[in-house]
Amino acid sequence: MIGWFDCSAVDAFADGAVADLVKRVPPASMAAPGKSTAKRLKSINDQIFARAEAFARSTPLNLYKKAHLGNRVKWALREAGYNQEFVDALTYELVTVVSLAANARRAKS
Repeated sequence: MIGWFDCSAVDAFADGAVADLVKRVPPASMAAPGKSTAKRLKSINDQIFARAEAFARSTPLNLYKKAHLGNRVKWALREAGYNQEFVDALTYELVTVVSLAANARRAKS
């Protein structure tokens, strides 16, 4: 039962994903979007979603852990200075990718 609430792996994944995003596409670069910013953002989003899918397939995630992941990412992005619309969209997509991958993992078992 204690393992149900252990989110150390989720926290490590979330912190790494947010740090990678902040490093590659800083919040300040989102203020004046251009083609290069859009390309970098698409590239990093694809990488983050691929890592999230692999993480969810390799790590058992219950409802609590998925919600914790979304909350952790959302607040980290807000604290980093990204705008609310971007934060909400990225968080929603990330949790969706993780949920679908976790469900596929569970279906294989």
